[in-house]
Amino acid sequence: MTCRDGTSLASRIWSPQAPGPWPVLLMRQPYWRAIASTITYAHPSWYASHGFQVVVQDVRGKGDSGGEFGGFAQEAADGADSIRWARQLEGSNGQVGCYGFSYQGLTQLLSDDPTAIPDCLAPAMTGLNECCDWAVTGGAHWWALGLGWGLQLAAQRCQRRGDGSGWRAIRRSLETGSFLEEGLELLERHDPEGMARRWLLEPANGNWPCHRPPPTLLRQPMLLIGGWWDPHLGGILDLWAQSRLAGGLPTLRIGAWSHTNWQGGIDRLQLAFFQHHLQRQPLPPELGAPALLEDARSHRWQAPAAPSIQPVWGLASGGLAAIDSQEGQLVSPQASWGEVTLVHDPWRPVPGRGGHLGLDPGPCQRGDIDQRGDVACFTSAPLPRPLRLEGRPRLSIAVEADQPSFDLCAALSVLDSTDASVLQLSTGMARCHRQPGRSSVLQLQLQPLLATLAAGQRLRLSLAGAAWPQIAVNPGHGDDPPGPSGPGHRVISLRLDLQQSSLQLMPLLDLDPGADGDLGPIGEPGAN
Repeated sequence: MTCRDGTSLASRIWSPQAPGPWPVLLMRQPYWRAIASTITYAHPSWYASHGFQVVVQDVRGKGDSGGEFGGFAQEAADGADSIRWARQLEGSNGQVGCYGFSYQGLTQLLSDDPTAIPDCLAPAMTGLNECCDWAVTGGAHWWALGLGWGLQLAAQRCQRRGDGSGWRAIRRSLETGSFLEEGLELLERHDPEGMARRWLLEPANGNWPCHRPPPTLLRQPMLLIGGWWDPHLGGILDLWAQSRLAGGLPTLRIGAWSHTNWQGGIDRLQLAFFQHHLQRQPLPPELGAPALLEDARSHRWQAPAAPSIQPVWGLASGGLAAIDSQEGQLVSPQASWGEVTLVHDPWRPVPGRGGHLGLDPGPCQRGDIDQRGDVACFTSAPLPRPLRLEGRPRLSIAVEADQPSFDLCAALSVLDSTDASVLQLSTGMARCHRQPGRSSVLQLQLQPLLATLAAGQRLRLSLAGAAWPQIAVNPGHGDDPPGPSGPGHRVISLRLDLQQSSLQLMPLLDLDPGADGDLGPIGEPGAN
């Protein structure tokens, strides 16, 4: 197709064997159209076999499309042009649905014409805010993920230019892990204007773009897909809220998935969604509930819990919570007491593992990390009954540091009755700039979760001064150049005042299940 400015965008089309016309399913992506996001979705030919004409398009400046790649900023205009083109495509019946995750999730949400929008859409694992949905958590830039993705795009740029040596240098760096040290330099050399490099260099409190879909698009039928260990989950929850605020009725499914491991996929659910809205088939039972969540422990799908008073814990320690992983306690808020001093040594930063920002995402065992002397652990008593943890965990704690800048990184885990397993469920971090020697209250947000703990199990909160390489190591002096530890990095001492500390679960969805219709039955999502 040809865009309004004359730029040609390359597409590949899969058509049904039966006579048309057919509704179109459009995916717009930057990773070569032949791949068609088959890392997470069924091949386009499968959707074509069910009566859809499937179009996968290389976005501007990628694959075989013309122009220069400009990132998200180019997609509103090109997206509107693509929707108009798809409606007139030979074999099309004029109806268009969009699907895709990550970058492909955002392309379907952007249009500079409120009339050039899909009839329905299925954005997965994406978000509108380039800062908190794509690059920064708690004031700290995504280091390993941001570099890895940026270098993938840079390698594609080398490939388009015929720069084989640049492509091989990037590939070698990613395979050996040396990109964690030299990745920013590789981006400067091979993709200096790329948005990944721009994100890593932009201050967390800088002027970040936040994209705004037309209200008409937010009111279209929408299937939102998220994962508990996906870094874009906050973006999906924000889209849910924005769609409802605009008058839409989005369908939400959050699984025990990472960004690229969907445990069997969501293709059957997605097919049913498109068949209902584009082929006028009856609403299937698996789409009857507006929101379903997969419990990360039991793997049962269930509706969000009704608003209720969530448990709140305080922290208590006689000062040994970092040296002895069993000494610190999660207690009732009224029983909070004590203080703990943590020392962050940049020569041996505490590693980040698993979670939503890891190169190894998902739940993971972290008992060995908790045994370190620079990790403070606070563990509950054995649970007298099963406990459903649902929501956005938030830690409030007073911290005093001896340097102008510091990080506090948190992990929530479940311990079995023998302590043989310390299974990490959720992580979060906060990068702070404070006057040295002055205590102030810090609010740290962890990744949302749904997990049911069994009677006899225990909940643990672990705190540390780093999560390398998930976020860059804080140098302590306040300038925050991104990267690994260096000779200019300072040792940072943190004094945690536990007296007024609290750990609580904030609501996952801004929704009263009794309002705007019933949330529907608890059941399976039909998601393969």
